[in-house]
Amino acid sequence: MELTDRIGRRMKLQDLNILMTVVQTGSMLKAAERLNTVQPAISRSIAELEHALGVRLLDRHRRGVEPTGYGRALLDCGAAVFDALRQGVKNIELLADPAAGEVRIGSGFHLAPSFVSAAVDRLSRRYPRIVFHLVTENQTEKLHRELHERNIDLLIGRRLSSVADERLDFEFLFDDSYFVVAGRQHPWAGRRKIDAAELVNESWVLPPPENPAGAHAMEAFRASGLDYPRTTVFAVPPDVRMSLLATGRFLTIFSNSALRFPSRRSELKVLPIKLPLARVPVGIVTLKNRTLGPTARLFIDTAREVGKTLTKEKG
Repeated sequence: MELTDRIGRRMKLQDLNILMTVVQTGSMLKAAERLNTVQPAISRSIAELEHALGVRLLDRHRRGVEPTGYGRALLDCGAAVFDALRQGVKNIELLADPAAGEVRIGSGFHLAPSFVSAAVDRLSRRYPRIVFHLVTENQTEKLHRELHERNIDLLIGRRLSSVADERLDFEFLFDDSYFVVAGRQHPWAGRRKIDAAELVNESWVLPPPENPAGAHAMEAFRASGLDYPRTTVFAVPPDVRMSLLATGRFLTIFSNSALRFPSRRSELKVLPIKLPLARVPVGIVTLKNRTLGPTARLFIDTAREVGKTLTKEKG
């Protein structure tokens, strides 16, 4: 029997879902409990899948089960199948009203409260019935995992590394510039000319060096022939650093997008100092060969519009 016949006649979506649940839970007993059935039914379903494909999908051991190489290949396929089905059902629902859907957007701590929020605000004003799910993570790897597992539709992120993931597409939106920033009450806020060396011993609040943004700042100081500044507070979330800047005692480094959105950044002052901080490209990251729904495409169009406002400012 041809493989296509085996798939059409013997493989069932229910069996595929059972396999995915077994691997997620780590045992057939736990999978049976989650699916509200009995263990023999789970074992029978897995056996039918293995018989249909002619390979072993799971390795059994005392601690439970884990997928074989064949099993992992089928699991990847299963994730894509169920994602496509979910997307298809959503698209059917949206045919009558494409502006009443949902979109899941991933982003880091820096872009979520600034650029992403600006794009969400613009789109929600046009289509107030759209539901947005924002997923924020500090680590790019975690966001990529969410994208690969199809838990989010797209990712707005910075391309900090030249190493490309062949499974992902990156659509450039704008180059993000970086500036040394203080609160308007800071003693240095009124200076018209500042040398970087004068600020090394000031109180700084910066992301830790192991964070991509912190590493970016460290490279800039070293390129200027300076040591990393005396950091009083290490903090990643932008809101924490902005609160400390408001005291008038701290300095930090922020991107143009963080300062541009929202307009309340007026309480901050960009200092007249040039550090060799390279611009970092920001763009839309999507999974290759995945068809996005109409609501996700509406958000992408809006992100392009907001990105153009930053590009025009630099021009």
